[in-house]
Amino acid sequence: MSSNFRSTVVIISLLSVALLGCGTKKEPTAAADRTELTISAAASLTDALNEVKATYEQQNKTIRLNFNFGASGALQQQIEQGAPADLFLSAASKNMKALIDKQLIDPARNKTWLINELVVAVAADGKSGVRSIGDLQQKDVMHLALGEPQTVPAGTYAKEALTYAKLWDALQTKLVYGKDVRQVLTYVETGNAEAGFVYKTDALGSSKVKVAFSVDPNAYTPIEYPAGVVKATKHSKEAGDFYTYLQSKEALDIFVKYGFTVAR
Repeated sequence: MSSNFRSTVVIISLLSVALLGCGTKKEPTAAADRTELTISAAASLTDALNEVKATYEQQNKTIRLNFNFGASGALQQQIEQGAPADLFLSAASKNMKALIDKQLIDPARNKTWLINELVVAVAADGKSGVRSIGDLQQKDVMHLALGEPQTVPAGTYAKEALTYAKLWDALQTKLVYGKDVRQVLTYVETGNAEAGFVYKTDALGSSKVKVAFSVDPNAYTPIEYPAGVVKATKHSKEAGDFYTYLQSKEALDIFVKYGFTVAR
């Protein structure tokens, strides 16, 4: 075999490999092209937002929503400390206002869009005799769960209600604190507390608890949920689009299904 022939074979082989490599080159995946938005959201929004996520991502293939659920006070502190977030969905106006005052939330893209109610939940087995706030003094209510008032809005509202009823001091030995309203709900579901202050939406979403009574709305600050775009977002347009979507009829219908009321 001549050297010229061998050289020609080698060249052809190399060209074939190169062409095959070009033909099998992977195209960029859709996931790689997605814009990821981080939304710091009150724990009480978990179920509704997970459904919103599925709907929104189905309609917007280039967007991926990542939720950071927790107590609104804790989320506020995270944003103040520079934690990445594109939107903040709070369960209390005071937490949003604090961030606006520190110029961390865009005041032009901030709106109260949902309302909730405070209730006391008990186990769904029907054995509890709790029917009113005064019944929380009963001996069979050994543990009363509520969110930590300093960081959990639901805990703040609960403290206001107990103070209004002149029971805050009397019930101190029974109080068990949760890091967010979902943990309070878990305490009641698992029997670690005989009763707990949660939002109506949380109680409605659990088959293991029932609403013992709705707390007098005059006893606590109105439960308002503001939504706001974080000024430091690197995805201003996409964050703004989702902020607008949250106020659409399609999104609001989902929140109403989970027990929220639309703010007027």
